[in-house]
Amino acid sequence: MKLYIKNMVCSRCKMVVKSELEKHGFRPLAVDLGEVEIADELEGYQRQDIHAALQKFGFALLDDKKSVIIERVKNLLVDLVQNKNNQLKTNLSDYLSRELNHDYTYITNLFTQVEGTTIEQYFIAQKIERVKELLVYGELTLSEISYQLNYSSVSHLGKQFKKVTGLTPSHYKQLKEKKRNPLDEL
Repeated sequence: MKLYIKNMVCSRCKMVVKSELEKHGFRPLAVDLGEVEIADELEGYQRQDIHAALQKFGFALLDDKKSVIIERVKNLLVDLVQNKNNQLKTNLSDYLSRELNHDYTYITNLFTQVEGTTIEQYFIAQKIERVKELLVYGELTLSEISYQLNYSSVSHLGKQFKKVTGLTPSHYKQLKEKKRNPLDEL
């Protein structure tokens, strides 16, 4: 049985969800961002127990198909930005359509209707938060960050960063108080 879970945005989230399921006597077969496969079917009271346990950590079980699609879009985008953006060899719309087995027009209309922002704006927000994170670490040059996040050029990254944050990447890097946003709040 597959469970769809809202707000799973990192590997730590996967560990917490897996641990909570195991505490409740379930054996997760697979734990990915936003979804968990368990061997057993859930009774109504078990579903409520798991929901309550996960809610303590800011997660929520999803029931309706539209919410599941929205959460899967978010998780695919987070995974792209955090783990494999420069590996994307197709455009974003084709990637999402293929991964979700839905027409992109349907996906984007649903996302915009529910989230109040477009998929592209959400994706850009995720990328800018990743740029902020990498700038704070200070281990990569702007050129390396640009490549890692699949920007066409450093100039493009800089313009997009300034448009979203109001600051240039170098000015942001000099700030004493770096303001980053949690990924589940974008």
